[in-house]
Amino acid sequence: MSFTSDMPRHKNKTYATFLAAIFGSIGGHRFYLRGMSDALGWAHIAALPLALMMVLLWPDQPVFFLALPVVVSALLALLEAIVIGLTPDEKWDVHYNPGSGRSTKSGWPLAALLVLTFGAGAIGLITVIARSFDLLFTGGAYG
Repeated sequence: MSFTSDMPRHKNKTYATFLAAIFGSIGGHRFYLRGMSDALGWAHIAALPLALMMVLLWPDQPVFFLALPVVVSALLALLEAIVIGLTPDEKWDVHYNPGSGRSTKSGWPLAALLVLTFGAGAIGLITVIARSFDLLFTGGAYG
């Protein structure tokens, strides 16, 4: 008697959205959805050592430029969280849950998570734009 199931594991859309919003900058959602062989998940992780390498190579540069790989990774992860959360349940099941025997039924927790993700993404994007203009036009005179 085998204790493992032959049916594929059902992937929860709300949990995938949560992973993208919270742990997306290190590829948590990509590894949950596609496994450890996902190249874009590893690209998210590669942003951390890339930023560290930039700090070591150019220590006199503004921190904003040195942290740019991590910032871009985080903003892309928030965008992916929104795309994951807004995917219709039927399309989600066809793509990620074929043959799992269960269907996805999104509810209010996903809606609340999407509102918070939109807010965090907007704040992050406005911050990046404002800091970029500050560095471009004033040379970082305002911080």
